[in-house]
Amino acid sequence: MLRLSALYRYPLKSGKAEPLQHIGLDKLGLAGDRRWMLVDEASGRFLTQRAVAKMSQLSALWNSAGGLSLSAPGHTPLEIALPGRDAELRGVTIWRDTLRVPDAGDQAAAWVSDFIGKPTRLVHIPLERARYTEAGYGQEGDQVAFADGYPLLLIGQASLDDLSARVGRPMEMLRFRPNLVIEGGDAFAEDGWKRLRIGDVEFRVVKPCSRCILTTIDPRTGERSADREPFVTLEAYRKTENGAMFGQNLVNDGVGRLEVGMPVTILE
Repeated sequence: MLRLSALYRYPLKSGKAEPLQHIGLDKLGLAGDRRWMLVDEASGRFLTQRAVAKMSQLSALWNSAGGLSLSAPGHTPLEIALPGRDAELRGVTIWRDTLRVPDAGDQAAAWVSDFIGKPTRLVHIPLERARYTEAGYGQEGDQVAFADGYPLLLIGQASLDDLSARVGRPMEMLRFRPNLVIEGGDAFAEDGWKRLRIGDVEFRVVKPCSRCILTTIDPRTGERSADREPFVTLEAYRKTENGAMFGQNLVNDGVGRLEVGMPVTILE
């Protein structure tokens, strides 16, 4: 039987993962997932672990007041308020998208600039300013927050086990930054799924996930693997004309609640 074995949220794009036992879903995926992002102050270009590996050590968690709690080794924790309706809007660029979103203010900017080592701003994306997903995949009107392309990423535990066996050592699931982990199926069974249901929520599988050098960053230490694994192995047996694929991007149809242990039904 297939079941949901793990849930992860990433409040800050490219920040540390937040393991969850249960979570609600809104129209942009897991509630609060990748609603915050760091951008270069001068250009507005988004920052991720691809260029700043130590972002894997940056913890950004939603606090009880609805804002963000920032912490990192060697830095004094800071509480950030959720930007209000009168907050300054900052022009930002994420991949091919350009948009204007609320800036979290100068105190937050000073903290993240000190961590990153250059002038940086922290921005937030409210529901009403969400981006649209890539044309040609999914359905018209599908939206996403600051995730690379789609609201949710699913990986089968058996797929990771298969990869680890080929690499020759255990690979951490968080190298691949999934939201949903499914156990009970065969390796890469998710490649053939089109629709599934978890609890009362249905999901569409819209596109395989093309992996990059980010998978070589150890989520525990922020250091890159000297042997470039598991990316080298993925390229050897999972490469397509669009890249080395691992995991499936999803869109949720409707809202609801997920909890670890819930059965997973493949609808198509």
